[in-house]
Amino acid sequence: MSHTGEKPHQYNQCGNVFIHKDNLIRHQITHSTDTKKKQYQCDKCGKGFSMKGHLTIHQNTHTGEKPYQCDKCGKGFSMKGHLTIHQNTHSGEKPYMCNQCDKTFSNNSNLRTHQITHTGEKPYLCNQCDKGFAWKCDLRKHQRTHTGEKPYLCNLCDKAYSQNSELINHQMTHTGEKPYMCNQCGKAFLRKSDLRKHQRTNTGEKPYLCNQCNRAFSQNSDLRKHQMTHTGEKPYLCNQCGKGFSMKGHLTIHQKTHTGEKPYLCNQCDKTFSNNSNLRTHQIIHTGEKPYLCNQCGKGFARKSDLRKHQRTHIYWGETISVQPVR
Repeated sequence: MSHTGEKPHQYNQCGNVFIHKDNLIRHQITHSTDTKKKQYQCDKCGKGFSMKGHLTIHQNTHTGEKPYQCDKCGKGFSMKGHLTIHQNTHSGEKPYMCNQCDKTFSNNSNLRTHQITHTGEKPYLCNQCDKGFAWKCDLRKHQRTHTGEKPYLCNLCDKAYSQNSELINHQMTHTGEKPYMCNQCGKAFLRKSDLRKHQRTNTGEKPYLCNQCNRAFSQNSDLRKHQMTHTGEKPYLCNQCGKGFSMKGHLTIHQKTHTGEKPYLCNQCDKTFSNNSNLRTHQIIHTGEKPYLCNQCGKGFARKSDLRKHQRTHIYWGETISVQPVR
């Protein structure tokens, strides 16, 4: 049956189907009220599991162990299922088709994620702020913004993260690995999402549309950030003073005002800064660069804010302005 793709064993409680009966039995355990006690607990983060095998797989996220290796490129994975999904990227196989729009996917998980774009369903609600999520894992990630929990620890520098994907990305900064390469210019990237972003700079594609004002974005994350300007939502709260932020990066920058941490060092004068943006602004002092030009008189400025101040002298006379850095 594994050759034909037939899955004769269906669980009527959730509709999931399985090739082998023993897989169905294992799945039923996840619905069982007796085993929801999750007696197998991770000694690193306290997360509970109903099956010992699931605990073992989870523990690999803490140890960094990746026993499943791709025979094409040597990339390692902590779970066999993740290896199978990855191997489809080499073969180009996309056997999972959406019955709404015929779009195809390399794995069932990506298909299910896509199908929610048709239904708009968000069944998982946060008990702190009532925000809804399409997936339970997204709810868990969101809840960590309330609790500040960071269970994923780097075994090389002890830096902690709230999401396993963030830990994996961070660990590549130690190895220098950049596995995702642009087929247009050869530039390599740490993350697949960064490669996609880069490729859109070449194509100009902006597939993410705001349903409030029809503004389009090349990245879904930029759309979500933009939508908060309509809702006023600030889900990222500082645990020191309670101040809210619409973006996690802004919270991180703000928190350094409490700790006094200034990890960004100027390589010209050794002055330090709490965030990379301030460092870049400072470095212009050394380079003399003035990338922001006034479209009325051509005068250049190092900072966008200084250009805006200057342009008010033109606005006084009723002239039209725009703010664009020199490319």
